[in-house]
Amino acid sequence: MTVTLSNCGTAPPQTAANPAANPGGSPAADASTLVFGSVGDPVTLESGNVTDGYSIVVQQQIYDRLLDAQPRTTELAPALATEYSASPDGRTWTFKLREGVTFHDGTPFNAEAVRANVNRWWDEQDLLGFRDAGKTFETWVSLFGGFKGSPDSLLQDLKVVDDTTLQFVLKEPFAAFPAAIASGYFGIASPNAIKAAGADYGIAGSPAVGTGPFQLKEWRTGDRVVLEKNPNYWQAGLPKANQVVFRTIKEASSRLAELRAGTIDFSENLSPQQRQEIQSDPNLKELRRPSFNTGYLALNPSYEPLAKKEVRQAIAMAIDRKQLVEAFWSGLATTDAHFTPPSMREFQDASLGDYEYNPDKAKKMLADAGYANGFDLELWYPAINGASFPNPKPTAEAMAAELSSIGIRVQLNTKDWAGYLADRLKSPGYQAFLLGWTGDYGDPDNFLYPHFGKGSTTDIGNWKNDRVFSLLSQARTTANTADRVKLYAEVDRILFEEAVRLPIVHSEPLLAQRSNLVGWTPSPFGSESWAAITKQ
Repeated sequence: MTVTLSNCGTAPPQTAANPAANPGGSPAADASTLVFGSVGDPVTLESGNVTDGYSIVVQQQIYDRLLDAQPRTTELAPALATEYSASPDGRTWTFKLREGVTFHDGTPFNAEAVRANVNRWWDEQDLLGFRDAGKTFETWVSLFGGFKGSPDSLLQDLKVVDDTTLQFVLKEPFAAFPAAIASGYFGIASPNAIKAAGADYGIAGSPAVGTGPFQLKEWRTGDRVVLEKNPNYWQAGLPKANQVVFRTIKEASSRLAELRAGTIDFSENLSPQQRQEIQSDPNLKELRRPSFNTGYLALNPSYEPLAKKEVRQAIAMAIDRKQLVEAFWSGLATTDAHFTPPSMREFQDASLGDYEYNPDKAKKMLADAGYANGFDLELWYPAINGASFPNPKPTAEAMAAELSSIGIRVQLNTKDWAGYLADRLKSPGYQAFLLGWTGDYGDPDNFLYPHFGKGSTTDIGNWKNDRVFSLLSQARTTANTADRVKLYAEVDRILFEEAVRLPIVHSEPLLAQRSNLVGWTPSPFGSESWAAITKQ
């Protein structure tokens, strides 16, 4: 299979924060500056070592990926690669790279630069990986099975054919490989910049150098990230703005207030309860991000009460998910028992009903499992409102109240976003926690393998189900759609029974912008290029 990407494409997802201090007035008043109200700080600007969406939004303004996506779809489009092809056995993928592209530091983009990036993500011995400084590159394992030398590593070899040709050699066929390697985590950074910065690369106060439409100027932790126009961007006429500023404004009410005042131009993850206020303001425009996500409640089986499947099922039965969604998402979400979103229903088990809401039955199930007097449970929730959980604290409080009705005594906990993500991976992990996932590419593999595949269950006590592992691996290597449908439907049934990550919601995130902003096209992937955005 050869795919030529002749469409000019759009730059990978990207982001801005708040510009440098502007005592003369709001930077949003400057027609050449875009000011974005961000929910949270980026955790890192180091591509390949990112796991959170707030970092990806910023990173993808700085970095290009090998491939991008067509606006508002999951279809691939050209970026740093102009075409790609698979060998007849489906194991070797050849990418042809764009010529004449340079990094922000003036060094050339070529196949060796791509190899340097991929090697540092994949090879634990690569000197540019700085593993001794705590770099984990955990997303690589989630998507591609393991690091170099591991029996689970999908990637077996990486070959530079010439300056514009690169080959990925896989252990087995994986039809979604181009989309996976093109996901928002894997922006291509300047190897020279990484070498110069060492282990500090991508942290606040250090460089982050890509080929994208904007380049890093400033990062004030807890306040703003400032990006400036890349004057040598490879897409003619882009970017249209001279500067983008990401301002960290954690509260949805504050973001909307600043949007109405004109001190920011656009923002994300607003509360569904704010829709009427947005719609009533002639200076604002409501947008929605296409639903391509899952917000879930994770139950860690390494905590003894949750080790019993019946206890986890009782929790699923005790939570009135439909009422939760009605209360906190105001019509901008649905709920069902499937971990994949509704757009992937082809790969779901259509015979599955939803989890029954029945507190009395749930209480009896607990008693039968040996917990007639209930038990204590620590439930963690994000401190910031995200795409999946726009009102995380009241949502967690409502869940706690429902669980208390069956005797489970809940203690609610939270912490800063970076710490929240990191600590859930520290053994033994949180007992229970809320988290959301927005798809990175348009295949059920992207929702299921990073959450239930080998190496992807650290945050739920290394939960293991050999049948699920086998099915997910088979689905990756199977080209026939009908066969993949059967494999994923069986996974769907097993996950319903196991109840380790309970699907709570598939949301349609609420966004808003000033009416004079033109060219913002929200992507289902949770971030998109801002290169074409301008103000009238």
